[in-house]
Amino acid sequence: MSLVANTGKLAGRTLFITGASRGIGKAIALKAAKDGANVVVAAKTAEPHPKLPGTIYTAAEEIEALGGKALPCIVDVRDEKQIQKAIDEAVKKFNGIDILVNNASAISLTGTAETDMKRYDLMHNINTRGTFLASKLCLPLLKESNHAHILNLSPPLNMNPYWFSLHVAYTMAKYGMSMCVLGMSEEFRQFNIGVNALWPKTAIATAAIEMLTGDTSSSRKPEIVSDAAYVMLSKDPKSYTGKFEIDEDVVKSVGINDLTPYACDPSNLNNLLPDFFLDIPGQQTQEVKKSEPSGQIPELFSVINKTITPELVKKTQAVFQFNVKGKEEGIWHLDLKNGDGACGQGEPKHAPDATLTMDSSNFADMFAGKLKPTTAFMMGKLKIKGDMQKAMKLEKMMKSLKAKV
Repeated sequence: MSLVANTGKLAGRTLFITGASRGIGKAIALKAAKDGANVVVAAKTAEPHPKLPGTIYTAAEEIEALGGKALPCIVDVRDEKQIQKAIDEAVKKFNGIDILVNNASAISLTGTAETDMKRYDLMHNINTRGTFLASKLCLPLLKESNHAHILNLSPPLNMNPYWFSLHVAYTMAKYGMSMCVLGMSEEFRQFNIGVNALWPKTAIATAAIEMLTGDTSSSRKPEIVSDAAYVMLSKDPKSYTGKFEIDEDVVKSVGINDLTPYACDPSNLNNLLPDFFLDIPGQQTQEVKKSEPSGQIPELFSVINKTITPELVKKTQAVFQFNVKGKEEGIWHLDLKNGDGACGQGEPKHAPDATLTMDSSNFADMFAGKLKPTTAFMMGKLKIKGDMQKAMKLEKMMKSLKAKV
């Protein structure tokens, strides 16, 4: 649901949006379409994906249904020829490009040892190189526009080592996009081209979040990002450049103070998942733990053991190892993959799919439903090694345990 009113400031403007077939890229395209903008849908998805909705053609239809004009182009941002061809087609159809939105991105939340080089190259070639390349190729046309903007969907440059320690390859790739903003905003100032970054305050309900967590109840809708992007792209690029904005702050700056409609689940409004790279109070600090009753974790595993069913094993198909620190230090396991399932103290008999490390008090909160694994991970209270998607399957299991713990 869009809360920011359309003003017509992007009417007749041409936007080149990478990764615009779905998610945030498509939401920005649809918001601009309501002004009567022209949109180049530059994305890879020409054929329907078995798991992900939307193609460049379905996105183009939605844009035109809202009053915009669309040009669907098959573009892999790693391919210079494909980007140039799409730019040439945009010039032919729309006579130029006013705005470039670098939205295409790849993610892998893996540590150094777990990041294979194929995935490393994918992230760096799409996120950093793709952003640089699209900006470079669009530059001659942006110089000719009297309302030229580049907007990168990338985070503020936060040098807290914590954000590097979790997934250094992904952090480098996203910060590469942000460094493009830092450098190009100053470099292109003489051409009156505004270059800015936009990043969400919370998780956004996109295919990536659903893939990572299997749940969007702690996320906001993509429309909060598209509303913020619309506000930013409507500003005068001569004076508005070099900013690293957060979606929530931007929409509040234009008088939208009740953000409830942006929540996927309004009842979960106070439990939204913070996005990466944004420090929040109490995060990444060694908090002094209150003394806990001894034997809390054995009791928990006793309860967990009673809830293991063949159906749960069939649905989960994962082995977890828990390295518990603090007062109740020890190693525990939960096997929801082999036989009828098993749990208890010590390492699992079968190799773990995911190893989770946390303090014993956080462990208890997690299994009591007070702390979601995804939230714990984002806040630095939980470290995950191995298969991230399987680790996040714990969240669904927690819901069934919550009433019993």
